[in-house]
Amino acid sequence: MKIDRLVSIIMVLLDKNRIGAQELADMFEVSLRTIYRDIDAINMAGIPVRGTSGVNGGFEIMPEYKLDKKVFSAADLSAILMGLSSLSNMIHGDELINALAKVKSFIPADRAKDIALKANQIFIDLSPWMGNRNMQPYLEKIKAALQESRLLSFEYADRYGNKTIRTAEPYQLVLKSNHWYLQGFCRKRNDFRLFRLSRMSKLQLQEEAFTPRDFQKPQLEFADILASMQSEIKIRIHESIREKVLDYCTEDNFSPDGDGYYLVSFPFIENDYYYNILFSFGNQCECLEPPHVRAEMKRRIHEIAALYENQA
Repeated sequence: MKIDRLVSIIMVLLDKNRIGAQELADMFEVSLRTIYRDIDAINMAGIPVRGTSGVNGGFEIMPEYKLDKKVFSAADLSAILMGLSSLSNMIHGDELINALAKVKSFIPADRAKDIALKANQIFIDLSPWMGNRNMQPYLEKIKAALQESRLLSFEYADRYGNKTIRTAEPYQLVLKSNHWYLQGFCRKRNDFRLFRLSRMSKLQLQEEAFTPRDFQKPQLEFADILASMQSEIKIRIHESIREKVLDYCTEDNFSPDGDGYYLVSFPFIENDYYYNILFSFGNQCECLEPPHVRAEMKRRIHEIAALYENQA
């Protein structure tokens, strides 16, 4: 008998005036027999659940046993529901279902509509439009490893595509700038490392458990470091890529330049990553200055053109 399921059933019963046995069975993906056994267990634990038969029959907790639902304000409940609902888009599991059920149990009937409206005013969907199909199962494996302190093994590719076999102690899942990362202690490097999930392959949850060591948080804030490294270049863009360029700078960097064009003071570091950003804007972007960056763009364009000139 699963304790998590019993707790969830209690929360559902607190949330609803009455619910049918079949609805509970469908909700928790178990048989009717299991639901009846769970209800008996809840009654034996001292929580009075009564059942009624007929068209509108079902189970309900005795009204005098209902909890005081004034613990949280409407704003509190809306914020909690918003966060849990957004997280459940990417990470599934009984604990999230349980948490949502518990929070909803505190919503008084007369405030349910208002709280639901506020909770839905901001929707955060962390799942990608398309991309790595391994992401969801990888998140589930990592979550299990975190909960059970079990080792993970995987192949890991660096930014140049070189692959190595890694074994890691997982400590934290991190979502940073639309990418998932695992902060873990790498046994190959004998140090903490931040692994990007999209670079992982053949991820396996090992049977071997580990004793957690002092956790070292990953370095996630680089604004000051980047500011000291970046300089500004001037680019001219077409309005069609305005939104894309705004991913890297602000409106203050833009000034109109004729019909449908803008001059942009663009933050830049002279490395492959930033040159590739400029190339991602395609022929709707021209680097105007400084001259040496413009010259380097031209050189790289000639290299790309040469690849196609040699094709049959």
